[in-house]
Amino acid sequence: MFECMVITYKPFELKLRYPFSISGFSRTFTPLILIEIRHEGLSGFGEASMVPYLGENIETASVYLSQVNLSWLNYPFNYDEVMAYLDSIAPGNPAIKAAIDIALHDLHGKIENKSCYQFFGADPENMPLSSVTIGMDVPQIVLQKVKEAELAHVLKVKLGSKADKVLIETIRSVSNKPLYVDANQGWTNKEQALDLIFWLQEMGVKLIEQPMAKADIRSNAWITERSPLPVIADEAVQRLQDIEQVKDAYHGINVKLMKSAGMHEAHKMILRARELGLKVLIGCMSETSIATLAAASLAPLCDWADIDGPFLTSNNPFKMPGFKNGKWILTNRAGLGIEENT
Repeated sequence: MFECMVITYKPFELKLRYPFSISGFSRTFTPLILIEIRHEGLSGFGEASMVPYLGENIETASVYLSQVNLSWLNYPFNYDEVMAYLDSIAPGNPAIKAAIDIALHDLHGKIENKSCYQFFGADPENMPLSSVTIGMDVPQIVLQKVKEAELAHVLKVKLGSKADKVLIETIRSVSNKPLYVDANQGWTNKEQALDLIFWLQEMGVKLIEQPMAKADIRSNAWITERSPLPVIADEAVQRLQDIEQVKDAYHGINVKLMKSAGMHEAHKMILRARELGLKVLIGCMSETSIATLAAASLAPLCDWADIDGPFLTSNNPFKMPGFKNGKWILTNRAGLGIEENT
């Protein structure tokens, strides 16, 4: 039995390089909780990135953590048991639950001297390209963002405004890289959305995320049935049980650790999606290297990746993970392989 397992945590304000604009919202930072789980000289690190639409903040996360007691936890960890315990404390709160799950996986890897990706049977050779996001902005700033994303081989574009075509055309004036598009529920007319998707295909777009409101399953399904591009559920699917509700309305799902409550359930979501014949995009919120490496540990199991936190933020307290030829590099370091800045 693990004795004296200690959880410590601190708030952290992760600053964005540019105001991050999506359909209907803009922000300049993301509140985080960074946690550490210590046992017998080893530490596992996790993070909660609390974007506004999931309803978490520093206060809610702190209240939640004050109720967590892992003194009962045995090794090897039973992650189903851990998640059942975390869910029993309070519903929701997926980001702070993810922080605990990620820290336990990091600790698990250090105990066994294994890299976390090995626990999931992920092969680093199968790492997909990761896109880097270009948020909504005026053309001059969009061009600057594209230039700064030169290491990426794929760009992800936030759409859902009247300027959608202008944004795409601005990017196309300087780059012919493949594009992913995320409408963030911003389109309101399914016929117009479908017309735009056909145009986007001509402009080199490879997939579409969350075209219309997540509650409008019928319109999203209508678009999916007719779309020449894969249509991916994002806001419409958060945790494992949500997949059953969307499986007939989209071509695939976007799995994010901050939605899925961590790596364990994200892996289960990937497996379930495969059983249902759905494609999988693994994404992220605004995150440090901790959650970036956690998502990268699962990315080789997915069709696409959109893991770009370190590219979009300016005060990551950890070293930038290796990134080469448009892909994250998984190392043989124990756990997640996190390295603090010196």
